[in-house]
Amino acid sequence: MDKKTLAELEEKYDLELAVVVDKIKKNKAKLVLLQFPDGLKQYAITVVDYLEEKLKVAPLGVHQSNECRCKFLIWFDSCFGACDAPVGLEGIKPKIDLVIQFGHNKLMPSY
Repeated sequence: MDKKTLAELEEKYDLELAVVVDKIKKNKAKLVLLQFPDGLKQYAITVVDYLEEKLKVAPLGVHQSNECRCKFLIWFDSCFGACDAPVGLEGIKPKIDLVIQFGHNKLMPSY
């Protein structure tokens, strides 16, 4: 499968990636789990690449003074909506600091 580009993603969806970057920084998250519905899973690596670039995450083994020490996990199991949160994460070491769930629609409709 060809790697999807950020431009392809942004043509179809607004995942509010700047908000995600801010949330990671605000929470000083070290390990972040990203969850995507099936239709967005093809963009998972692209999203991680973007987040690492914006957070200046250094490659393994390289240390920079301005880097975020954040690492990402991608949840590739099912995700059928906001109520379908990953379970069984308690045993993961190191502990997951933040779960970001992406979706096709906003959680609550605006009235």
